Amino acid sequence: MRIGILGAGNMASALGTHWARAGHEIMVSGRDPGKAAALADKLGGRSGTWAEAAGFGEAVLLAVRDDGVPQVLAAAGAAEGALRGRVLIDCVNAVVPGAFTLKNAGGPSVAERVAAAAPGAHVVKAFNLCHEDVWRMTPPVFDGVPLLVPLCGDDPGALHVVRALVADLGCEPVDAGGLDRAGLLEATMAFMVGLWVRGADAQAVVPPLKYAFGAPASR
Repeated sequence: MRIGILGAGNMASALGTHWARAGHEIMVSGRDPGKAAALADKLGGRSGTWAEAAGFGEAVLLAVRDDGVPQVLAAAGAAEGALRGRVLIDCVNAVVPGAFTLKNAGGPSVAERVAAAAPGAHVVKAFNLCHEDVWRMTPPVFDGVPLLVPLCGDDPGALHVVRALVADLGCEPVDAGGLDRAGLLEATMAFMVGLWVRGADAQAVVPPLKYAFGAPASR
């Protein structure tokens, strides 16, 4: 598969490394052409402009800072339909530094704003819950259990594509509902990180699945 990556930072590097190893063709774009070219060379791919990467990818990863999303999508030609019919993977978080609250609390999620700015694109929210170094793990497996990656999206075909890209990392995808639930996924990230920085094991906040509704009934 051809994957265009909008961004040349840590998330682009972490996810792109796995996808390149899986045999996908990669094109990287970034604000700094030199940095984008260096990452592309590392991945065995090529670099280009925002518009070239958007046009190259059957799937496109949006991996830039939240405040740069509107400009990057505009430069990629999203408003003119450059991403129409393409799978657009959004891993962006918009969190107030240090406060671990959402910048857009009470408003549309990042994913919904991405969809509005890229008419016709099949947006899937994914890969936003973990630090980039978790995605660098090969694979992200903890106590023998692969990491689950929640996906929010409306298009079945796009979700099918992203499930396969999740599997390329050695993780397991889990459907988390439509794009209207992406805000919950973004809020979960902010909440969990707030616990982690306080030294709490966020995973221990919820019980294992078999205890989700209390102790299993005895037989």
